[in-house]
Amino acid sequence: MKSIRYERSYKGPVRAVILDWAGTAVDFGSIGPVAVFQEVFRDSGVEVSVAEARSPMGLMKKDHIRAMCAMERVAGRWRAVHGRTPDEADVEAMYSRLEPLMMMSLARHCDPVPDLFDALADFRKLGLKIGSCTGYTGPMMEVLVPEAERRGYRPDSIVCATDVPAGRPYPWMCYLNAIRLEVYPLEAMVKIGDTVSDIQEGLNAGMWTIGVTRTGNELGLTEEQVNALDPAELEKRLSVIEDRLRLAGAHFVAGSIGDCPPIIDEINRMMA
Repeated sequence: MKSIRYERSYKGPVRAVILDWAGTAVDFGSIGPVAVFQEVFRDSGVEVSVAEARSPMGLMKKDHIRAMCAMERVAGRWRAVHGRTPDEADVEAMYSRLEPLMMMSLARHCDPVPDLFDALADFRKLGLKIGSCTGYTGPMMEVLVPEAERRGYRPDSIVCATDVPAGRPYPWMCYLNAIRLEVYPLEAMVKIGDTVSDIQEGLNAGMWTIGVTRTGNELGLTEEQVNALDPAELEKRLSVIEDRLRLAGAHFVAGSIGDCPPIIDEINRMMA
C-alpha cells in the first residue's frame, strides 16, 4: 500500500495574538511576583537572590518553586539549613504560603504597560482577536483580571495555568485560547511574551513568537528605573536579553508590546 503524504501551508494573514500578562501587558518589569518568591523561601530559612527568583518566571507558580529548588545553589543553601535537599512536600508547603501572598501582591502590580492600549487599537485595526495566558493560577487571576479591567484591559480570552493539564512550556494554554477565540490554523496566531518559557510555549504550539525585552522579566526594572538608566547601559542590557530570547527561538524581538503591530505587518508580508 502506498504511503499517504499530506502537506498544507497557510498563506493567510495573522488572525490572533496571544499576550502574556505580567511584563508584557501589565506590571512593567514583572515586579509583583519576585518579592513573593523570595519571601516564601526566606520563611523556610533560605535566602534566594532576585536573579534566582526571576530565572524560572513564566512557569506555573508551583513549577516555578520546583525549578528554584532544583537550582544547585538554592539546593545547597537548603541542605546547609535543613540537612537535606528540598522535596515535593517542601514545594507544597511553600506553595501554600505563596498563593495568598501572590494575590495580595497582584492587586498592587496590575497597571497596564504604557503603550498597551495603542497596541490593542492597532491589533483591532488589523482585525485580530486578542487572547492571553499566564503562569498565574485561577485564584490569582480572580484578583488580577478585575483590577486590570478597572484600568481598561480585558482581552477576548483569558487562560491560566490551572485551566489546562500543564503550564508552560507546554502548548496547552495556547491551544485553549485558539479554541475559545475560534481561530485556526495555529500558524495564523502570534504568541507575545517576555520570558523564555513564553517563547517555548508559542513554538511548541506552532505559533509565531515575539519576545518582549524592555518591559519584561529579563530586564526586571520598573518604568522609572528604565528611564533613569544610562542609555548606553540600557542598550547593552537589552542586547543581551534579545540574544537570550532569540536563542530560545523567538522569531522576532520587540522592546514592548507597542512595538509589535509593525511586526505583525511583517509576518503578514512573509506569509502572503
